[in-house]
Amino acid sequence: MFGLSPFSSNRFRVTLTAAALGLSMVACGPKEGPKTAKVTAGDLPVGGDWTGVYFSKTYGYLHLVKEGDTISGKWRVAAGDKWGEMSGKVTGNLFKYEWKEHTIGMVGASAASYGRGYFQYLVPNADEAHEIKGEWGLKTDETGRTWEAVKQKNMRSDPDSVMPDELEGRSTGGGWDEGTTAPGTNSGGGDGEGEGGGDAPLE
Repeated sequence: MFGLSPFSSNRFRVTLTAAALGLSMVACGPKEGPKTAKVTAGDLPVGGDWTGVYFSKTYGYLHLVKEGDTISGKWRVAAGDKWGEMSGKVTGNLFKYEWKEHTIGMVGASAASYGRGYFQYLVPNADEAHEIKGEWGLKTDETGRTWEAVKQKNMRSDPDSVMPDELEGRSTGGGWDEGTTAPGTNSGGGDGEGEGGGDAPLE
């Protein structure tokens, strides 16, 4: 009286299978793509010039050079144990770049980290120092950690000046697992000014 016919039983199994597949797809969910910055380019402020030296208490001195619609630069973190390089395209007040940071004296895959990021050029007031503010991320991300720096009025940009000398560059071997650090960090974090907050260009 209460049994299921073969037809009903098969239909019941199909329904359960479909439900199971649906739950599996929901559990897996779509893979997240790279984190991209939600910023748009504007005009470069009057008197602004990307070429220059920018100081951050965490990332040290960042030397930028603009040539046409591209910018390249290098930095040496304040702690002195890492140096990095970046390059990318600039449109008005917006510079988007790819970066790579090297741990001095180390070799192998764990000796370097890389990612993407952006800066916006700002002039708070006519009589105040120019600034750059933005974010950087690891690997394919271009957001995640903040990077803010103040332009130095009396310093000439010299990217190669941050490069380690022969003695510093000698390998000590060993290292951390790949991807555990990023621009300017020993193990991550910020510098108390809102820069960073995890592994990356930090102290």
